[in-house]
Amino acid sequence: MDQSAGAPPGRIGRPVVPAQEVELKLEPTLEAADMLIGSDLLPTGPAVARLRSIYFDTPGQDLRKAGFTLRIRESGGRRIQTVKAAGPGAAGLFARPEWEQPVEDDRPLLDVTTPLKALLGDNYKYLGPAFEVLVERRTWMVSWEDATIELVLDRGEVVAGDRRSPLCEIELELKRGSTAALFSFARRIDIAVPLRLGLLNKAERGYRLLGPAARAVKTEPVALTPDVTTAAAFHRIAGACLRQFRLNEALIDPRDGEAVHQARVALRRLRSAFTIHKAIANDGQFDRLREELRWLAAELGTARGLDVLIARCDAGGVRERLEQARQQAYGDATTVLASARARALMLDLSEWLVRGDWLTQQSATEAREQRARDFAASALDRFRKKVRKRGRDLVDLDDATRHELRKDAKKLRYAAEFFAPLFQTRRQMRRYGRFLETLEKLQDELGLLNDAVSTPRLLARVGLDRDPGAAFLITTIEEKAAMIEAAAEAHDAFADTKRFWR
Repeated sequence: MDQSAGAPPGRIGRPVVPAQEVELKLEPTLEAADMLIGSDLLPTGPAVARLRSIYFDTPGQDLRKAGFTLRIRESGGRRIQTVKAAGPGAAGLFARPEWEQPVEDDRPLLDVTTPLKALLGDNYKYLGPAFEVLVERRTWMVSWEDATIELVLDRGEVVAGDRRSPLCEIELELKRGSTAALFSFARRIDIAVPLRLGLLNKAERGYRLLGPAARAVKTEPVALTPDVTTAAAFHRIAGACLRQFRLNEALIDPRDGEAVHQARVALRRLRSAFTIHKAIANDGQFDRLREELRWLAAELGTARGLDVLIARCDAGGVRERLEQARQQAYGDATTVLASARARALMLDLSEWLVRGDWLTQQSATEAREQRARDFAASALDRFRKKVRKRGRDLVDLDDATRHELRKDAKKLRYAAEFFAPLFQTRRQMRRYGRFLETLEKLQDELGLLNDAVSTPRLLARVGLDRDPGAAFLITTIEEKAAMIEAAAEAHDAFADTKRFWR
């Protein structure tokens, strides 16, 4: 199998792990799945099977918390138990150590062939069914370019107690050949039928059913360890951002603005990750991908801006017109997200993260293999210096320079959040809390100033710039002066805060 598949080397001298499967997960609609079955992309006569999978965990979800899944899958009277360890599935490409063995019934078999009994200790006695996945599976073996690819289409549902969720997904597993062919085939399918990059495996779908319905998905810490390389850290950070975006994309709804907000946060964080890691990632695709991310974030900007304005309005004519404009903005955003350009961007990013030229550029070899902790300390120093320097005499800066300061502060905050797991002594964690607190305060104050500058433009865009009823949304000279003073005080407090990484 092509050695470019999967994440870049994560640790110097890392131990050998069990054999891994490499697959690309895609999400079609039910209609798109029917179109694919009827297309000439697939050979005739797929293997068809009905699968019932029971996933097990303790009442406290100890397996999920430890990054493992345990299932027993039954098909045609035969049962297979599978244990999987969490892997880098954040960008659609999954590579997970796994352990399989046949079992006689629906009771898990925990022995020395898997790590679960040692992991759970006495809690293994509390293992029980958590949820089920019921699907009809169609399987094709496809020859494409230099590769043999297994295409699996699953349609069915996830069941957890009295809650159910439909499931329709495609998995492309590379049996032979290069990862490039895997993505090439995915793009060819997307030309025929629209596809979205898949992020959730079946276990994650089940666990989501067990909890409350999500309004939005916020940023989660990235799993970085002290011995991780800079290349592996970037891969994980970017993959986590891509995952956050896709999960929020599926939740975007004009009745609740939180998902579109978090989707834009994810895109900003991803663009910042590009900037932070430019020294190792700047290859022939770097600038194009970063600009495409800028385009996509901008396409969601009007919807988010109108959400912010509406939150400041009471009932009345102005609010009604803003609500109408928001409905249009959300419709436009939905159209963009479903476009071929946006879908292609997700596949391009996913492929670039696992086999882009940045992984093999000779000029950046030393930087890629550098300990992420050392790289992070230098990057944080650089961005902190930039924010401190640009914010001097903040009261005297013009709007454009304050906006640049705001962007620098965001990059520093995101870098701090990305790299925090690399600095975990008690003193570092204490300093991190204070550092982030003062940086967030500065970012908030600069954000208010940015809103004050951008609001007139947004009102003009929706035809309300000359409406007297909307005048209260415009910041007065006195209000802006007070905001600038508050931002300057926040900058001074930040500038005096100690670094957590030194």
